[in-house]
Amino acid sequence: MNKLLVMLAFVFTAPVFADYHTESMRTIAPSASEIRPLLPGMMVSDTCVQDMNREEVCSDRLFQQKPTVLVVYRGGWCPYCNAQLNRLKQIEKHLITLGYQLVAVSPDSNVNVDRLQRRHSLRYTLLTDNKLALAKSMGLAYFLDKKMEALYKEKFGVPYVDIEGETRVSLPVPAVYIIDTTGLIHFQYVNPNHKLRLDEKLLLTAAERALIAMDI
Repeated sequence: MNKLLVMLAFVFTAPVFADYHTESMRTIAPSASEIRPLLPGMMVSDTCVQDMNREEVCSDRLFQQKPTVLVVYRGGWCPYCNAQLNRLKQIEKHLITLGYQLVAVSPDSNVNVDRLQRRHSLRYTLLTDNKLALAKSMGLAYFLDKKMEALYKEKFGVPYVDIEGETRVSLPVPAVYIIDTTGLIHFQYVNPNHKLRLDEKLLLTAAERALIAMDI
């Protein structure tokens, strides 16, 4: 079943889904189950986030450096995200040996991202998408329902997005992408259930297979 999961994540191609993402780009879904994420075979449009020094980091230039394993997580306050980020350290050296760069992005503030990196001694790149620009462009952003919105507002201070005069709380659905130096997606794992994360061994297998498609 695990090998099947990896294989299925590669099967989609851009022509089949040519109109799939047109309407959902730069928008926020009503719920996590209604997102329309970018799929394998699609291109990631150039979108800018920030590093911990508030310097702009744009995706086109970032991806041009090396093939990228991109991890989108909800924030340093999320225990499932913390566990995932820590487990990624187990395969970080393997990914680097394969020629990848490992990048994790969340809507956390620059300060909180810096604290998270120090707290968990993470060596790979962490960036802040504090305006949800990347999450929206990749079709991962969604609005919390009112009950969860009140809880997250009080405890976690997640970002607000003003839509039609109403202030709402929005988050990205956790995701893992493998992207080549042109911005083309070769692998994707997105699950609206934030408790379920991609196994690191499966990710490593996907990374190895993606290199074949990239002809590297």
